[in-house]
Amino acid sequence: MDYKSSGVDIEAGYRSVELMKEHVRRTMRPEVLGGIGGFSGAFSLKKIKEMEDPVLLSGTDGCGTKVKLAFIMDKHDTIGIDAVAMCVNDIACAGAEPLFFLDYIACGKNYPEKIAQIVAGVAEGCVQSDAALVGGETAEHPGLMPEDEYDLAGFAVGVCDRKDLITGESLAAGDVLIGMASTGVHSNGFSLVRKVFDMTPESLGTYYDELGGTLGETLLAPTRIYVHALKNIKAAGVTMKACSHITGGGFYENVPRMLVDGIHAVIRKDSYPVPPIFELIAKAGDIDGEMMYNTFNMGVGMVVATDPENVEATMAAIKKAGDTPYVIGEIVAGEKGVTLC
Repeated sequence: MDYKSSGVDIEAGYRSVELMKEHVRRTMRPEVLGGIGGFSGAFSLKKIKEMEDPVLLSGTDGCGTKVKLAFIMDKHDTIGIDAVAMCVNDIACAGAEPLFFLDYIACGKNYPEKIAQIVAGVAEGCVQSDAALVGGETAEHPGLMPEDEYDLAGFAVGVCDRKDLITGESLAAGDVLIGMASTGVHSNGFSLVRKVFDMTPESLGTYYDELGGTLGETLLAPTRIYVHALKNIKAAGVTMKACSHITGGGFYENVPRMLVDGIHAVIRKDSYPVPPIFELIAKAGDIDGEMMYNTFNMGVGMVVATDPENVEATMAAIKKAGDTPYVIGEIVAGEKGVTLC
């Protein structure tokens, strides 16, 4: 008996590493030390010393049950973007510049070509966020997971000068809320989505005129990465008073996380176009509006708050990054929370 007969193919692991190296190389930054394949990733902090009071920020997340769609559609080259996006968006909305990322893939059986496709997506997400992919782990779990399934998670580290941290502490009545368009459902709410639609190749392959594509293509669209948009706002000299990544829990859970006591957010639902996929989900699942806004991003993936006089500059900076901004509401005095009207 050997390790392979027990379900773990070491040779497949070696091949996976070789196949993913070309993707990892795309993400390298000057601060990365050493090559690929060591026991750890090394990243120089020399440039960080230029900051007055550098603060490291970290985040970890995964893609949730969205990976189920990748299994069914046998499409694995974009799910890695989601894993990166969920982590780097979180730290970026606190003011951080993402520095590096590590991924973790747990699979029932190591199929090297499939693993390489997943890592290609991770690398693309790192390129989009200017983060280096400095390491990762692919773990084969025979008997614990079905052979054709996997789970994907990641961990990001970023840095910010303490004076540039986005904390919400300076929020005041009259501040304006600007939302950035999402690319669809992103990576949250898929447990509900999978209850609404049949998760079969036939169902996911159905074309919808209102979507301009198939259901599967629309749902699997990768999470938008907002790192460049937030960098552009900062580079424009605009102070972002608060920022919220609209993920699981939608508006009702995530907007209050950017607020402080005595501050209330008011968001107008008619201030931007809601993508057709959300209308389709609500109709097909008979889901009321409040539950939709309490589960999904509803077309807005990131919200920033700024002074009224900075709105024009903020909108221009977001557009420069290729994102679409909307003025979606304002800050008022009141109990900490959010009102959607």
